[in-house]
Amino acid sequence: MTARGSIRRAAAMAALACLVTLPGLDPRPDRAVAQTIFNFNNLAGPTAAQSNAPSVEDYMRDNPHAKFMGAGGFVIDGNRLYCGRRPVIVDDKFDSWGGAFPGFLIWNNAMTEKLPTVVKLYIFSHECGHQFVGRDEKAADCFAMRRGRRYGWLNDAGMEQICGFIGHLRADDEHAGGSDRCAYMRQCYADHALDKK
Repeated sequence: MTARGSIRRAAAMAALACLVTLPGLDPRPDRAVAQTIFNFNNLAGPTAAQSNAPSVEDYMRDNPHAKFMGAGGFVIDGNRLYCGRRPVIVDDKFDSWGGAFPGFLIWNNAMTEKLPTVVKLYIFSHECGHQFVGRDEKAADCFAMRRGRRYGWLNDAGMEQICGFIGHLRADDEHAGGSDRCAYMRQCYADHALDKK
């Protein structure tokens, strides 16, 4: 194995060890999730957006109102959530429900507090997915669907709630329109064959 191959394998193994887990559930991923969570193209080096992204320290310095939550310290509606060892910064002035920078997540309680629990878990899992699939929004959505189904917080009714939440969103430079995203997420949710690979 080449040095580059060793680095890729080590990076992949580190990524696999850092999945979102819920209490009492086996955190070991199945092979299908493992195949979808790590984008080897990210090993070529940071993108311009990633290299300009803030560190946790920078973000906290620039947003003193925000609250730092170490790995395992973040709870949504009684569910202690993890994105590996990555911290979550709770920032009620953040411009979206949640976000991801390399190495940490952002959560906006003010925007999410009235959302159904399953939608909150989707948002968190989507943002955590970016830690493994990079900036690919479709892949982050699919990551969230597979994780939700695997850990039991996503069922048909929950899928309807997520689509009800996201379905009205307009497309932007990074995201497909809500109805297109919902259709793709339904495919990921329904594709149980991927869980058995």
